Amino acid sequence: MFTGIVEEVGRVTEARDGVIRIGIERIAEDTHLGDSIAINGVDLTVTENTGDTLRFDAMPETFRRSNLGALREGDLVNLERSVRAMDRLSGHIVRGVVEGVGRLYSIEPEGNALILTYQAPAELLAYIVVKGPVCIDGASLTVIDKTDDRFAVSLVQYTQTHTTHIQRKPGDVVNLETDIIARYVGEILEARGAIPAS
Repeated sequence: MFTGIVEEVGRVTEARDGVIRIGIERIAEDTHLGDSIAINGVDLTVTENTGDTLRFDAMPETFRRSNLGALREGDLVNLERSVRAMDRLSGHIVRGVVEGVGRLYSIEPEGNALILTYQAPAELLAYIVVKGPVCIDGASLTVIDKTDDRFAVSLVQYTQTHTTHIQRKPGDVVNLETDIIARYVGEILEARGAIPAS
């Protein structure tokens, strides 16, 4: 489990046939083989730690559901180690299970913030609510607006500096994970016939 609070931006040093290697600085310490690390919001297992790189193996399903299959050497990625029982839950409950992808639609300045609007599939938008959480490329963000095919978030300066979001361009694919509580409630109501199936 994760919080969606990005700890470090790493740089891809290798991406091929189910292997991803990422150059790191801060998170090497206290990271062990078998630990879970969220890479752009995707929970992967550390298979090697050299002190300045981490290696991960990824299966075809991971590449089908996320943007990790498009990674190339030199790309930047958001990284977060799994939460410990004694950690603060500063973001929201993030499983590291990407449900699908969306596309960055626009970036607009608003004072010292940036408004990022994303297009998303209807089956994910059903679980995205205004003022609720969403995880985009592993970062916990708050939804500020929603339409039939898009939603928007606002990035404060800290998030702009400490994630990969502002390096994206309109049309870029991002990983999405909706709020698990909204998903549980929606699926329970759907099973009871209280809402139509999505």
